[in-house]
Amino acid sequence: MYELDEWTVRYAEPEGTIEAYRAADRMGPMTIEEFERLPDEEYRCDLVRGWLVREPPAGARHGAIASELARALANHVKAAGLGWVFAAETGFLLVELPGTVRAPDVSFVAKDRLPAEPPPEGYVPIAHDLAVEVVSPSNRWTEVAAKVRDYLDAGTRLVWIVDPPARTVTVHWAGAAWIVRGEDDALDAEDVVPGFRIQVGSLFGEEEIS
Repeated sequence: MYELDEWTVRYAEPEGTIEAYRAADRMGPMTIEEFERLPDEEYRCDLVRGWLVREPPAGARHGAIASELARALANHVKAAGLGWVFAAETGFLLVELPGTVRAPDVSFVAKDRLPAEPPPEGYVPIAHDLAVEVVSPSNRWTEVAAKVRDYLDAGTRLVWIVDPPARTVTVHWAGAAWIVRGEDDALDAEDVVPGFRIQVGSLFGEEEIS
């Protein structure tokens, strides 16, 4: 299991726990099938251990950063024939009971783990190899840390947490300590996405976008 470490504790807020989600949301618990049947709404939604977790739509800066990283990653993955890159709102079924479906901002799955052409309908039935979350102003750090924990517990090998105000990316490996990369550093996916490398600062562009 992925243990909450200094990175998580540093930003700990009691209201960021799953118990707070339960108190604030009266639509849970629900099954994965019920979650799939929910109508479209103005919120982005995850299913976390059977409970609905809502987030407001992302802002322009968030979308631009996620799009830039997805573009660079997809170009590399397609050229090298490495697998699949998925955009935001693509649900991954991480746990069946109690149901947990998470949708990272950008994700990658190697072709030997998801060989179908085209990809399957419905949620991706396995954990990603790489998951990327771009932190929004509405996010509590405990919520971000909970996503990291859920990803790594489900078998995700590498998680990148992109922090636009700090212009950093925090790198989480399964079973290893987290590392912070600054804007002058290179972000390297190593053997998870072989050959992919990008400068952190190139993700952020101009400061005026917010």
